[in-house]
Amino acid sequence: MNKNLKITAALLLCFMANIAYGQQKYIMVIHGGAGTITRKNMSAEKEAAYVAALTKALQTGYDVLKSGKTSLDAVEATIHIMEDSPLFNAGKGAVFTHDGKNEMDAAVMDGKTLMAGAVAGVTTIKNPISAARAVMEKSEHVMMVGRGAELFAKQAGIEIVNPKYFYTKERWDGLQRAIKEDSTKSVLDHGNKKSMKLGTVNHDYKFGTVGAVALDKSGNLAAGTSTGGMTNKKYGRVGDSPIIGAGTYANNATAGISCTGWGEFYIRNVVAHDISAMMEYKKLSVDEAAKAVLDKVGKMGGDGGLIALDAKGNVTMPFNTEGMYRGTVTEAGKIEVLIYK
Repeated sequence: MNKNLKITAALLLCFMANIAYGQQKYIMVIHGGAGTITRKNMSAEKEAAYVAALTKALQTGYDVLKSGKTSLDAVEATIHIMEDSPLFNAGKGAVFTHDGKNEMDAAVMDGKTLMAGAVAGVTTIKNPISAARAVMEKSEHVMMVGRGAELFAKQAGIEIVNPKYFYTKERWDGLQRAIKEDSTKSVLDHGNKKSMKLGTVNHDYKFGTVGAVALDKSGNLAAGTSTGGMTNKKYGRVGDSPIIGAGTYANNATAGISCTGWGEFYIRNVVAHDISAMMEYKKLSVDEAAKAVLDKVGKMGGDGGLIALDAKGNVTMPFNTEGMYRGTVTEAGKIEVLIYK
């Protein structure tokens, strides 16, 4: 074999090795929430259901992208699948507030234009992610809340449902457990400074937020997040999911990001935008930036995870909890779904 043939063969082997070890281009990444997710607490049937739902969501997004539609279209369609599933804390599977209601939040952002839309505290919108997109595209605002957001969504042609649609026995039982634990914790903390903070202590009950980031054929990124918030939440509490720059962000120059976790810490650390800023100003990779920012959340006492996808198709899915429902699909259509560490 002459020298040129040896060089060609070596380059080919390197190329094949890169493909084999996952250095391919990703076009979508999703999450279905992070939290105390362990094999010992998961039945085989429940695990199979989650894998099937996440796979369906990814396949839906992939089909949209391959058809030539935009990353925004893919994000919306993908999140619809998860919002319509009772498995996730979004849409149909939204958790209950202390008052026994389902209050949902969602946000979406276009990485090409930096346009964004969000809704918070809505109770009658079947797919809050679509309402968020309507705010972005059909209004001059970025965020709408409560009854006003519902009225706007109805006028924009978004599907409205009876609040009873969101009831699931599993989420209702979760509220009863949370109320009981909240009451017990309040007694134990009596006289302690912790008891002076009004709200809820059962932060881990909220995990299950869904999110998606997509990269379309034109090289444009979009990110979206949808959630039912925190079980047993009070006083109209809103977390990071609908807050642009905290739980959701997209910029073609850096990455698209969707977060899931203890929202108060994500808001205080402006997690999604901080990742983008680290990439832009410190020239970190999407993986380096995401891990650095999540580490800040952890040191402050917060937990959760996030997904991020850059304009080159590089993906990262870090989390500091027991598990995170997550998955990816490559440009070639290869789907991978993961749950545990």
